[in-house]
Amino acid sequence: MKPRIPTILFVLAAVAATLFAAVSTYDFVQHLDRQLHGIHCSFVPGLGALDATGSSGCHAALMSPWSSVLRKAIWGGIPIALPGLAVYAFLLFRGLDLWLNRREGSRNATVFLFMASLLPVVTSIAMGVIAVGLIGEVCKLCVGMYVSSFVMAGTALWLWLASRKAPAEAGDGEGVVKPHVLSAIEGVGFVLLSVLVYVMLVPDASGYVGTCGSLKKPQDPYGVMVPLDANPSEKTMIEVMDPLCPACRGFSRRFEASGLGEAVHRVALLMPLDDTCNWMVSSAVHPGACAVSEAVLCAGDQATAVFDWAFEHQEEIREAATQDPAKAAEMVKAAFPAVASCVGSPAVRSKVNKSLRWAVANQLPVLQPQVFVEGVRLCDEDTDLGMDFALSRLIEGRIAAEKKEEGK
Repeated sequence: MKPRIPTILFVLAAVAATLFAAVSTYDFVQHLDRQLHGIHCSFVPGLGALDATGSSGCHAALMSPWSSVLRKAIWGGIPIALPGLAVYAFLLFRGLDLWLNRREGSRNATVFLFMASLLPVVTSIAMGVIAVGLIGEVCKLCVGMYVSSFVMAGTALWLWLASRKAPAEAGDGEGVVKPHVLSAIEGVGFVLLSVLVYVMLVPDASGYVGTCGSLKKPQDPYGVMVPLDANPSEKTMIEVMDPLCPACRGFSRRFEASGLGEAVHRVALLMPLDDTCNWMVSSAVHPGACAVSEAVLCAGDQATAVFDWAFEHQEEIREAATQDPAKAAEMVKAAFPAVASCVGSPAVRSKVNKSLRWAVANQLPVLQPQVFVEGVRLCDEDTDLGMDFALSRLIEGRIAAEKKEEGK
């Protein structure tokens, strides 16, 4: 018996979805060594060059707070692509079962296939909304999974409707609930087994927390630290950052999604990577960062609003400042007229210089973001995928250390 066209299309779509999910999971797993790696970002995985620049939509999606779950319990969390891979593999198995066992005319089998294929469709819609609305980037591997999911659901519906027109087979309409429940349990088993194996094999990164140094002079004698929240917490988290730094923006968004905000009081120490004001760099890594940093220092209670604006328009500001260094100041003054007379003034330029002097006094590298909880450094390798895991333990570790000191 030759397979029907919808069966062939279903199996092909399931193979494609499984491949996309497998590559996405592989890219995530590579980072469990706490290092940076190039990732696949192509509609045909393996065809294009790996993205090692961090500029692709796939990289943005991978490093976003929504790429994995249980981040506080496991370094990096469990990648969303992993259960997706298990679901696609299960659907591929069911499609091959219809094909090889000649069950394409079974109403029970095809209705279950259609119902099961709706799960990745719903997930694809949800993740697509997150990608466009929250991440602001679209991952090609994810798009591959989205399209494959809709093709699978469409062809499964085609098979089910065709089976309803065909003569009923033995068992159709009889004892429907039990086989469907068993099939669903089988599908859940695919997911649970994959997650269990992952959890058993994932390396323990807890030994790295708190081992990456500390500030020599954490005090702020010049008053250059910029509050990023109004939390009453006595635990202070210092973020050495640049308002035009993409990695700083990514860290900030991950932190806001982590739920750790109430545990610390966040303050920023500005280190603009722009040779207009920063004598530690020989060229403008982030053109326009000096002017925007001055605006942050000038804004007072509105500093977080300037940060948010800068994060939202980073690419636009850097591009404009590359063409004309004065453009960044013009843009920030237009957005925040209240800082216009302050930006570029000797007083605020002195403050930027004192911020850089603070970094020198603490022997900080020219690197961003750099994060310190009560003076203890969050390892640079833990500022992206491992942030929730390492930062939560670093905060807890400082609390535990202080309780121990109080008990002496």
